[in-house]
Amino acid sequence: MSNVNIRRAVENIGSATSIYTPIVETVVNAIQAIESTRRKGAVTVRILRGTQLQMGGADALPDIVGFKIEDNGIGFTKEHRNSFDTLYSDLKIKEGGKGFGRFICLKYFEDLHVDSTFKDGDAYRRRCFLMGKENDFIINEKVTAAKESKAGSIVWLDGFRKKGNYEKKLTTLARELVERLLPYFITEDYKCPDIVLCEEDGSDSIRLNAYFTNELADVIQEISLPNDRFTFKAVDSEKEFRVRVFKFLSPKNHRSKVSLVAHKREVTSTPIHTYVPEFEDEFCERDSGGQEGADKNYIIKAYVFGEYLDDNVSLERGEFKFHRESDLLLGIAQSQIESLAATIAKEAMGTEITTRQDRKRERVMSYVEQEAPWHKTIFAKIDLTSLPYNASHEEIESRFQRTKFADELRIKRDVKEVLAKTDVGSLKESVVRVVGEIAENSRSDLVHYVALRRTVLQLLERSLEVSPDGTYQTEGIVHDIIFPRKGDSDVTSFEDHNLWAIDERLNFTTFISSDLPLGNGNTDRPDLVVYNKRVGFRGDNEPSNPIIIFEFKKPQRGDFANPSSDDDPVAQIVRYVNAIQDGEFKTPSGREIRVTPNTPFYGYVVCDLTPKVKEWLQREKNFTPMPDGLGWFNWYQNTRLYIEVWSWDKVVRDANMRNAIFFKTLGI
Repeated sequence: MSNVNIRRAVENIGSATSIYTPIVETVVNAIQAIESTRRKGAVTVRILRGTQLQMGGADALPDIVGFKIEDNGIGFTKEHRNSFDTLYSDLKIKEGGKGFGRFICLKYFEDLHVDSTFKDGDAYRRRCFLMGKENDFIINEKVTAAKESKAGSIVWLDGFRKKGNYEKKLTTLARELVERLLPYFITEDYKCPDIVLCEEDGSDSIRLNAYFTNELADVIQEISLPNDRFTFKAVDSEKEFRVRVFKFLSPKNHRSKVSLVAHKREVTSTPIHTYVPEFEDEFCERDSGGQEGADKNYIIKAYVFGEYLDDNVSLERGEFKFHRESDLLLGIAQSQIESLAATIAKEAMGTEITTRQDRKRERVMSYVEQEAPWHKTIFAKIDLTSLPYNASHEEIESRFQRTKFADELRIKRDVKEVLAKTDVGSLKESVVRVVGEIAENSRSDLVHYVALRRTVLQLLERSLEVSPDGTYQTEGIVHDIIFPRKGDSDVTSFEDHNLWAIDERLNFTTFISSDLPLGNGNTDRPDLVVYNKRVGFRGDNEPSNPIIIFEFKKPQRGDFANPSSDDDPVAQIVRYVNAIQDGEFKTPSGREIRVTPNTPFYGYVVCDLTPKVKEWLQREKNFTPMPDGLGWFNWYQNTRLYIEVWSWDKVVRDANMRNAIFFKTLGI
């Protein structure tokens, strides 16, 4: 009598098993029972369904509630009965038996019933029992005289615990079982018993062997391999593995996989695109006759066999004893085996994979040419092997950034090595090489910067366009493109503004204010319209350095030219200059702004030069038009202030002209 805490043993089964594991375990037990008789055998797997139809129309199927697995094997003889009653029985150890499969059945089903006929001497006996759930493996056992003189067993898995998780369609279930039991059908010098899947009453039967012999043979096709073996060095010795690759037609959302096999049973199944991204999508087998709609999709499965796998399969057969990524104890990790098997599968697919690799490279090149031309110098050397087949722009950019960062680290190491050399005579060659690498790496940064300029100018042009409703962009858009509001030299860095769009010299100034009053709140401030706020700049705080002041006006706005307006930008700049000369303002760090009677001041007003504004500049402000007709200027002698009024069109045109040679050279 057994005395094992069965419930705890079931609870402790690892998550690596699946809902198909108990079916496969029971079918394999049935095959092994047949092998013991040395006669032609048959296994029938009957699907048991509930009585209630599910929602989904006429084609809806009732939930699966259980399975009955029938065989004409040796039956539960006393020896086999005692093996069932023994934890970790070694009766089938030569066949890879673990003596644990019955526990997995109880993980997914409420009950396991056995009804078996076996030969006892010259007579046949019938043994029926239920697997216990507490301490005894066998309960309610009855042994009686058999009515038929024919050995065999029925194992009934009843009360499916996870209703709805199984594929309900018979054909889909058949494919799932075939994939997991495939080694039994393809093992050389071995004839697998007939395995039939059907409904409980025997209808709609599918013979699984037919996938390899007759009417269904075109669904699963083996691909010949020039080299199907590889070896790895384990801790104790060399281990050999064999790979067999198959095409599975009509995959129905399945993906190509590499499966590791132990004792003729699939144990693990990993997507091949984990190692070769080009396997991510299904493949297509074109119809040789050109018949429309006759093309067939398919996936690839690579099955790996080897003693190392047989010897190290886990108790539950859902995983292996060796680690997935690296294994110091046994010497060979799962990922190593799968990676080489994936490589063999890739070679077996030949042009199908190389064509996809070419498409991926073209996709990346298109991204570089259209979105990121600064990566052209990196593209030639980037490794795209592990990049996903249908990589997004974000994934492509991430790959380029990682490559660039790796290059920068390598260059830094090379520079340190060069600087550490004591032999000056040997420096020349190393210096030339390292400087060349630095130049190449920096070139991509320059291209990136110039490309960003192109984007900024496009945004600036777009922001000046009239909206469909006849209005112009909301206030603040143009200002923020050129220089963020509420910013000053403490919060706005060189990279965060685009003052170069107005004048390249403004890149090298210290910013005093943007959309902020200077001083302690007693500033003469205009109204709250953001385009009326000033932007001030200066280089080092030296009296000889000029101070530059900007006024931005909303596109097409001209009301500041009205006689009653308080928004006169020219007058505002003049007042601002006077306040600075009088010492009313300080730098962002609280220092006095240093000026002398000779400190030059420059003022710029950027607005749209409407007829009204042009008339105002000429008649009231005494400004002189520029030769290009897109600006006006004036010199205020007494305050040493030079003011220019530019149109927004002039800003955009001049910025494009200054950068045109760079855009043309880079092809952007």
